[in-house]
Amino acid sequence: MNTLDYAQVLKEVIREVVAAGELLVAEWQRPSGPRGSGDKADVDLEIESLLRTGLIEILNCDFWGEETGSQLNGAEHLWVVDPNDGTADFLSGFKGSSISVGLLFRSKPVLGVVYAPVTEDRGPDCIAWALGTDYIYRNGLMLKRSLCDIELQRSASVLVSNGARKKLGLNAQLCAPATPVPTTSIAYRLAAAAAGDAIAAISLVPTSAHDVVAGHAILLGAGGVLVDETGEAIGYDSIEKLKTTSKRCFGGAPAACRDLVMRDWDIVFR
Repeated sequence: MNTLDYAQVLKEVIREVVAAGELLVAEWQRPSGPRGSGDKADVDLEIESLLRTGLIEILNCDFWGEETGSQLNGAEHLWVVDPNDGTADFLSGFKGSSISVGLLFRSKPVLGVVYAPVTEDRGPDCIAWALGTDYIYRNGLMLKRSLCDIELQRSASVLVSNGARKKLGLNAQLCAPATPVPTTSIAYRLAAAAAGDAIAAISLVPTSAHDVVAGHAILLGAGGVLVDETGEAIGYDSIEKLKTTSKRCFGGAPAACRDLVMRDWDIVFR
């Protein structure tokens, strides 16, 4: 029987993640710009090393990290960490990259914290949820479930990648009647959708567990779903699925995601 108090664990994880976010802020503010190139920043390893130590102190279990590797010993719980989701955008000068920490219990998301310390218009933005809590946490506020029984509509937004800026008209057709909003980091897109900023969030490129577990957990807390390119619920019950969770993913209101999955997203790449 699982008697772990996830609400208490969540409080401790939020403290760890927000503290680690200071490293990301300092890196962003470097006069010469963040260190690194491509999709690797020097600060990524620094953040994950710090988080790995702190998270294992909170709950000593298995670990799956983007930068420091995995430790899989068959524990029922598994930490899943991306220290800087959206690194390539971060290095290119876009705000909104995020620290993403999720926790699985028997391959099911039970806790998620997504923290974007540098955003365009919100300031530091921490969104979180844990099993056993009735609300989504956002920067000290408690938000009610927001995604149940909502369909695509003209007043809604769909969070898409920054790459969508290059074909915004085409993305607008695919998201209609909703409006596409380019946003850095799939982890942050999923969490922001769960917090009510949009009806759905998508990634049109393959994702791994460290990209989506935290956002997936927060979506569950909001009454949302995370599905792959076939409309099937994303799972994490094998190493293969941890490595590649989907070719494309759609997270948000169930009805909206069902609709979005059916659209011809291949045309974006033609």
